[in-house]
Amino acid sequence: MLKTRIVTAVILLGLFLPALFLLPLLAWALIMLGLSLVCLREWSGFLQFNRVQTTVYLAISSLAGVILLFGLLNLGFHWFFYQSLQVFALASLFWLLIVPVALYFNIFFNSAFVNAWVGAGLMLSLWMALVVAKAVNPYVLLVIISTIWLADSAAYFAGKQFGRHKLAPAISPGKTWEGVLGALIAVTGYAGIVYGSGWVATGWIFPGLWLVTVVGIYGDLFESFFKRRANLKDSGQFLPGHGGLLDRVDGVVPALPVGLCLLFWFHFCAQAHSF
Repeated sequence: MLKTRIVTAVILLGLFLPALFLLPLLAWALIMLGLSLVCLREWSGFLQFNRVQTTVYLAISSLAGVILLFGLLNLGFHWFFYQSLQVFALASLFWLLIVPVALYFNIFFNSAFVNAWVGAGLMLSLWMALVVAKAVNPYVLLVIISTIWLADSAAYFAGKQFGRHKLAPAISPGKTWEGVLGALIAVTGYAGIVYGSGWVATGWIFPGLWLVTVVGIYGDLFESFFKRRANLKDSGQFLPGHGGLLDRVDGVVPALPVGLCLLFWFHFCAQAHSF
């Protein structure tokens, strides 16, 4: 199983990096839309939709994506960018205000209809963030995603070695506060490397990546809640040795829109300060 996981991870990385830096934006947007729909298909499993419900759900979501792609192609990136900012703002409010409270009280929406809209909105924000980040600067996307991957790995090893205090035992018994601390320490070192390289010439990289790490943990717990309620171990079997695609990007789902909101806010503040 470990060998399968490693081989799958290496293949994914080998496909992801060339696609990120070499593909035209429209081709990237199409591929990312397809992968986002895979995640949405797995989300429908959490809601225990039947085949007809899932088909309708994905068809409506696909239509919305095609309409946005048509806008990107015909109205230009600036139009797509400003639509995205509204989606990112709503997604950030959801992750920073609603999810922490819901996780603390171990409650979420009981309506499959509401949860279907939540899932569609979250996958929409993920897809638009993947497109916008590549268009603005592919390295921004790489830094945010690598932050989540590093945090996940550090949390796993720190929790396994030092974990004593459970983070959210009713939702995900394996996660610990020691794991969270390990993730934050690792991300702090990573932020120092990014800052020291001169690529990001602002100290905001530290609180920015700390917040990205925290919302990434929210995303992990959020998915775990729905999996546990649906009595599922994995979101799917899309990736050999890894389970579902949503299992691998649950932390990226909140991290990208929140990270991009932070980036644009810091840029706006810097521009305002220069005047």
